[in-house]
Amino acid sequence: MSKVEGRIDFELLVTVESANPNGDPLEENRPRMRTNGLGEISDVCLKRKIRNRFQDLGYKIFVQMDERSDDGCRSLKARVDSCERLKNAMKGKETDGKECAKIACEEWLDVRAFGQVFAFKGTEMSVGVRGPVSIQQALSVSPIEVETLQITKSVNSEDKNGRSSDTMGVKYLVPFGLYVVKGSVSAELADKTGFTKEDAGILKTALRTLFEGDSSAAHPAGSMEVRKMYWWEHTSRTPEATPAEIFRSVMITPKVTIPEKFEDYEIELKEIKGIVAPEII
Repeated sequence: MSKVEGRIDFELLVTVESANPNGDPLEENRPRMRTNGLGEISDVCLKRKIRNRFQDLGYKIFVQMDERSDDGCRSLKARVDSCERLKNAMKGKETDGKECAKIACEEWLDVRAFGQVFAFKGTEMSVGVRGPVSIQQALSVSPIEVETLQITKSVNSEDKNGRSSDTMGVKYLVPFGLYVVKGSVSAELADKTGFTKEDAGILKTALRTLFEGDSSAAHPAGSMEVRKMYWWEHTSRTPEATPAEIFRSVMITPKVTIPEKFEDYEIELKEIKGIVAPEII
């Protein structure tokens, strides 16, 4: 396994068409939106999708969805206990935090990528792992519109008069939006968790195929797509340009007042002197 020699930066351009990319449970599951009208996808949502892709690719994941559990564990504590090495290492006040972190990173890909806090009821010590992969909240390039659809929900239940009637509901959609996902991999933190160059390759594959197998009523198959990905693999751990400068080098300009498709944007890559050119997928 080879080490991550330099910092890695990545940027994805994601299109949303007639879908709800990330509903806000405090707003009746309306698509997340900032006060300036820009659509938003939370970093937690993006990490969930990446974890699911890791799992689809055959790798062990610590934070799993109940309906996607592949090891029979129904909680994180149960998953810790299923790993005999980690269970034996977590012994109250005698717990060696570094050893526990090392075992967890070796066991689960998402732990050595994103980090994790191991603090459970009944244990006297918590163990924290800081991961090298950071993901920002994704924002749309232009303000989004939200369509409201009235739908009929049939639950086929029964009341005192027999079968109950169907109920009315609401569904929210974004007709079109271009969202930008940004993230980085720290070589220094990769050393600490054991995140390797091979792991970075798995992350790249997961990002490129982020929405495969992710269809639902809110975002049907094909309604969300990674249209372009930029991947900077620097030779230095501290390149001359900061991640913010790297991300600003991708310049996206609307060609029309209200963009309705990916082609309504002009996308340019500004060259940064002394910085490696990105792989464009």
